[in-house]
Amino acid sequence: MRLTQDSISKAKQNAGKQADYIAWDDTLKGFGLRIRDGKCTWVLQYKLKDGPHRRLKLGTLDELTCGQARKLAEAEKGKVSVARLGHGIDPATERDNKKKPKQTNSFSAVIPAYLEARRGAIKDATYEAQERHLNKHWSDLHRLTLGNITRADVAASLAKITKNNGPIAANRGRATLSKFFGWAMGEGLCDQNPVIGTNKRDENDPRERSLLDTEVAKVWLSAPDNDYGRIVKLLLLTGCRRDEIGSLKWSEVDLEKHTITLSKERTKNKQEHVVPLADEARSIIRGAYNPDREYVFGRTRAGGFSGWSKSKTEFDKVVKLKEPWTLHDLRRTVRTGLGELGVQPHIAEAALNHLPPKLIRTYDHNKYEPEKRKALNDWAAHLKVAVAQATGANVTALRNRDSAGSKKR
Repeated sequence: MRLTQDSISKAKQNAGKQADYIAWDDTLKGFGLRIRDGKCTWVLQYKLKDGPHRRLKLGTLDELTCGQARKLAEAEKGKVSVARLGHGIDPATERDNKKKPKQTNSFSAVIPAYLEARRGAIKDATYEAQERHLNKHWSDLHRLTLGNITRADVAASLAKITKNNGPIAANRGRATLSKFFGWAMGEGLCDQNPVIGTNKRDENDPRERSLLDTEVAKVWLSAPDNDYGRIVKLLLLTGCRRDEIGSLKWSEVDLEKHTITLSKERTKNKQEHVVPLADEARSIIRGAYNPDREYVFGRTRAGGFSGWSKSKTEFDKVVKLKEPWTLHDLRRTVRTGLGELGVQPHIAEAALNHLPPKLIRTYDHNKYEPEKRKALNDWAAHLKVAVAQATGANVTALRNRDSAGSKKR
């Protein structure tokens, strides 16, 4: 029977009470009208070489007339012929691909998978920084698919990050993005790293920042009464690195001996560092004591302090220094201040756990612990005077770093 609009009624009669019946067209092989539970659907059945039969739904009788369905079937048979020659995709496979949920390789969609893969391999602070870079600094790339992100896209975002957040943030974000694309390439999500060839920013000027006494006093007086504020004050008193204090454990603190002992695993130069605590530093740590915690600072039992970026942003709104600054500038400020107080360079370097030149450390194994303690005690006394002067008290500094005899920075 040739299927026409007039022969549909006959096909329905032939179906009778069968649950599933197909009336095949005699003139167009594989073209038919399927009648299932009273619903009529145009279909095309075919096979590729020696493979199984495949059946393609063309549309319902309500959607297509017989003439329209026939033309569509002829068009699909043309695709089948091309597929048999090894070209193109056969109609059933094309249909199945459309049914599959779309796999998106957009930048924003892949970020969670990358962060999850990196979580156990990096420190909490590094994880937090990478999460911030990818979700915040690179937000202009979020809507783009990985394969469509170009070097020009990355360069444009770098320029924006540099303008809004400074060159250091731009370089750190650039490094994170490069690691991200390296991982994505390894996962088969993209074929190239568009970060390669983009320019790093010059960090020389911002990395020379050392705070004046008036700025130090403002930072001290503005420090909030929370873990972040206490960490800021300890950084000013000890010259330690941010994570050395942020991840400080009670097992590293000896309040009776007035010391913090950082193992070589916790220091940048892989050398144990004994940090003398001035009375003010000891008092700050004692005030944070919590017998239920392994770490001195932080919101959870499992780790040290986190939320650096958010805390710094909130603090900047309060302290309002005229020039941008970072927590690492406090370490540089301590080193500069020790020198201006007359502390000998090798003692000042030892106080900050900087390694001396190789020849010197080969022959001089002295740790200079008493000298380090005196240097940091003198520095703590200097800070106390600077803070008092900022509040209007009539006191005299050991040596005023803002005086005419000191270099203005």
